[in-house]
Amino acid sequence: MNGLLVGRSAELAGLVRVLAAAGNGMAGVALVGGDAGIGKTRLISELAAEARERGFNVLVGQCAELGDALPYLPLADALRGAEPAVREAAAAHPMLGQLLPGTESAPSTGLTQQRLFGSLLGLLADVQPVLFVIEDLHWADRSTRDLLVFLSRMVQSERVCVVGTYRTDDLHRRHPLRSVLAELKRLPTVMSLELGPLGSGEMSDYVATLGDVDAQGLGLIVSRADGNPFYAEELFAAMAEGDTLPDGLASLLMSRVEVLSEAGQRVLRAAAVAGRRVEDELLREVSGLPLAEFEEAVREIVSRGLLKVQGHGYTFRHALLQEAVYTDLLPGERTRLHAAFARLLTSPAELAHHYLAGHDLAGALAASAEAGRAAERVGAPAEAHSHYDRALGLWERVDDAERLAGESRVKLAFRSAVMAADSGDKHRAVTQLRVLPQTSEVSERLAYYLVEMDADESAVGAAERAVESAEEPAALARALATLARTLLWSPRSQEVEGLCARALETARAAGAKDAEVGAMLTLATFVELRGDLTRAHELVDAAMAQPTGDLAMDLRARFHHARIHYEQGLLDHAAEVADDGIRMASETGLKWSTYGTDLRFLRFLIHYAAGEWDQAEAMAAGFGARVGTVPEAILSSFALFIEVARGLPVVEGRLSWLRPFWSDPLVSYISRGLAAEHALWNGDPATALDHVRAVMAKQMDGESGNVRMAAIALWALAELGTTEGADDWLAHARLAVESGPTGQGGHLGPEGLAWALRVEAEWHRVHGRLDVELWRRAVEAFDIGFVYETARARWRLAEALLAAGDREAAQAEWELARETAGKLRAAPLENALLDFGRRARFASGGGAGSPGDGGLTAREVEVLRLVAEGLTNREIAERLFIAQKTVSVHVSNILGKLDVSTRTQAAASARRLGLLN
Repeated sequence: MNGLLVGRSAELAGLVRVLAAAGNGMAGVALVGGDAGIGKTRLISELAAEARERGFNVLVGQCAELGDALPYLPLADALRGAEPAVREAAAAHPMLGQLLPGTESAPSTGLTQQRLFGSLLGLLADVQPVLFVIEDLHWADRSTRDLLVFLSRMVQSERVCVVGTYRTDDLHRRHPLRSVLAELKRLPTVMSLELGPLGSGEMSDYVATLGDVDAQGLGLIVSRADGNPFYAEELFAAMAEGDTLPDGLASLLMSRVEVLSEAGQRVLRAAAVAGRRVEDELLREVSGLPLAEFEEAVREIVSRGLLKVQGHGYTFRHALLQEAVYTDLLPGERTRLHAAFARLLTSPAELAHHYLAGHDLAGALAASAEAGRAAERVGAPAEAHSHYDRALGLWERVDDAERLAGESRVKLAFRSAVMAADSGDKHRAVTQLRVLPQTSEVSERLAYYLVEMDADESAVGAAERAVESAEEPAALARALATLARTLLWSPRSQEVEGLCARALETARAAGAKDAEVGAMLTLATFVELRGDLTRAHELVDAAMAQPTGDLAMDLRARFHHARIHYEQGLLDHAAEVADDGIRMASETGLKWSTYGTDLRFLRFLIHYAAGEWDQAEAMAAGFGARVGTVPEAILSSFALFIEVARGLPVVEGRLSWLRPFWSDPLVSYISRGLAAEHALWNGDPATALDHVRAVMAKQMDGESGNVRMAAIALWALAELGTTEGADDWLAHARLAVESGPTGQGGHLGPEGLAWALRVEAEWHRVHGRLDVELWRRAVEAFDIGFVYETARARWRLAEALLAAGDREAAQAEWELARETAGKLRAAPLENALLDFGRRARFASGGGAGSPGDGGLTAREVEVLRLVAEGLTNREIAERLFIAQKTVSVHVSNILGKLDVSTRTQAAASARRLGLLN
């Protein structure tokens, strides 16, 4: 490869823009495709050099043509080749450290892949700014493809640039990378670039950089190379060596190999069987040559530019050369060389590859089983499943298969199914489990996965079989705990308590901590639904006090403990437990696991409910708006609580990303419920009602969330001036309060009961009756820590008091509500209160503002003073350490409250009101 980049300035400029944006805190991903030899690696080398000049840490990893044999190969490759400081930082993350040479895999404690992904995010944050390049994605294993998707979705505000290259000519119609590329190219953070052939002028310039060539030779190379730089280099090299130029790239490449000595060809053929890269000592052993002859042969190969020295081994100058040499091998020669490598290698995944290619089926089965276990330990469930399935496919073709695999066929098939589930393919797992002998262990896992797929009836049957077939106490304990979980939301929920009691007794006798904690958490939910909150707290406390060795279970215990505290209005306790769970998730790399994510959104809600809105907004900024999966959409939906309540301009943009996921009940409940409030604040009650109806179409009768939806619907009806449907909404709420989702009695926590009171009060408001006592009870019910909802209820209480003729009490409630709205910077509520105050002709009484402040909040006064100094929104944002968009909202509110249209007029009003003194 020569030192000059020709004909790719536009492409390089595009990549540099992504890199520069990453350097400024807007993470980006670039996908670079093109035919083999078109110059992808050369272009990325130039980008890497630019990144180093800008102070980036550069990680470069390469995929290998071994299918799914070696999970996370490019990540391990990148870490091995990283700077010492990066390797040291990686070693501090145990899940990444085990990918480094000389480190053994740690025993699994659950959620291994999520921990590895989370650890990599943590490393990238530690060493940012960073450029992470994954080359040859067309050969990537499943876990690497999953990792690329994860990074593309999760890195948003980090100073991280991820670049992947792939061959377009290798992507056949069913290639697994095709669907990944299609998914990623829809993301706004992803830039897609496809390199085409160089034009004839560019190709002439490029060939001229390779060395001296006459006009005839130049014309011949340009016409034959067809715009492909690598082909041009090979043509130039062949011409320089005096060779005739054969037709076709493969023939051209082999013509350069055939001029090697016999020893050189022998070494190069062995290297081709190893793959793109091979260690020196291994290559010497397989070649069978004496040391001196081997070294002379290697020197000849390197001098001709066919292999390059890399570390303690060699790599082909281009993958096309390795493929050409490998394809040229005779079948017997290929088999013998693969067998020779298999005798010398120790990596189970590589052994499986070489044994299979060498037709040693017994060796391939044994190595595949061991490779699956190794993949489990490093958190690559898809590869583990693939290895186990390969071993199972060889089972009938090999004698003494059970001894070679180290376990029975049924146990290996069970492992394969569990790994399929862990990789996200629960349908595959269920299919595999259903054809296995229905032991207790098999039936219990089948039931567990069916519950997660919402196939509740089938799950109950499988769980009952697990209980009936259990032959030892630990298996019985797990089966009982899973059966209780399958029945929790069913008409047979009355059986749950007895089943949990049996599960707990059996688990304690057997020492099965995971089953014990699982049964405790199911029982805690059961008794919570029936109103026994003291017992629910005791059970979750006990569950948290017993580490199970299963991180998913330990995080689940902390989430439910915090959730129960939150729903009972014990916000300080909820915050303490949630913070503990978030710390555990972060320390174990599980920040983005299911319960790691759940704990973060719960902590956000605690900030929100307690009126800690600056902290809530800071957390919401990390809930990416550009979503592509249901879990991402759920997390993004929560950000709408603060964004709608503060009237932030990002609401519509976030909703546009969430709309495709409104088929999911939870996404619909959160985001459409808040979209309804957004519509109401913006004077569109009809749209609000449409949103709420759509949400309720997916809700179960009696669900606690129906109470909040009913309150919003009744608010919309009151704005529309109609009573049509009001009784139905009231009935929905009362069913949730009185019966609950199982029909056996509902139990709502303090916040839920406060919402139920608001429903009753809103129903009266729809009918033209402003019930002072109901609104007062709603205020009192919310006023145990739910700051914003208390202020919203005070607004309605003030209206009711004014209608009842108690003007003084109405103004007192209005001022309290305004004070809260001002402190929270809840612009829509504050504007509604100001409008009500103007209509009621209340004098400003020192609530949100003070006499003479024009009704401005303290923050708005602060912003107005800076506007009067002539600062721009950006400068104000920097001065006050808030977002520029937040400043824009404040300025709009200031103009509206002062009844002016320009910043100059606002400054004049500020002087007149004495706010600049």
